[in-house]
Amino acid sequence: MHTPAIFRQHDLPTLHRQIAANPLATVISQGERGLQASHLPLLLVPEEGEFGTLYGHFARANGQWRDLESRGEVLVVFQGPDAYVSPGWYPSKAEHGKAVPTWNYIAVHAHGRAELFDEPERLLHLLGRLSDRHEAGRAQPWALSDAPRDYIDAMLRAIVGFALPIQRLDGQWKLSQNRSPADQQGVHLGLNSSGASRDRELARRMREH
Repeated sequence: MHTPAIFRQHDLPTLHRQIAANPLATVISQGERGLQASHLPLLLVPEEGEFGTLYGHFARANGQWRDLESRGEVLVVFQGPDAYVSPGWYPSKAEHGKAVPTWNYIAVHAHGRAELFDEPERLLHLLGRLSDRHEAGRAQPWALSDAPRDYIDAMLRAIVGFALPIQRLDGQWKLSQNRSPADQQGVHLGLNSSGASRDRELARRMREH
């Protein structure tokens, strides 16, 4: 990911929070069939390894998991809020007209080499952690024990798990830092007054940043 220094995010806890808030990742690998990509919910265990470890699973019918057998590098993309930025929001446009549209966004890229596993108990542990996390806070949270064990066992045979220790973590917070304070304020006001929730979310992230 091309990341100009002004947009680069180095803080590891901030990167981890962004991953945790956007668990549906794009997992990209290279294999005999060329580039493959799958959209998978992942679990971050931040205390494992220098940059944390990601856990997830493929459907066994999804042949992409075979790309990971060779331990080639895997790219995992976590996309945060994003929004179109109109040059009409820049006060500087009224002064000299030198402005073009752009896009603001937050994204994290994780690189690593994955280890596959299909032991039933290890898969069961992973699925339990994933479901517990996403069911947390519900009035009646679902648990693996709610389903018949023979049904769960059949589901386990249909998936392949993986652990991906993160070897490199890149973050880009493109939030108009390259514009003047007046232009940044104009972008914030424009996004915050939008009817689109993702625009207002990005305005909030600009304010926090």
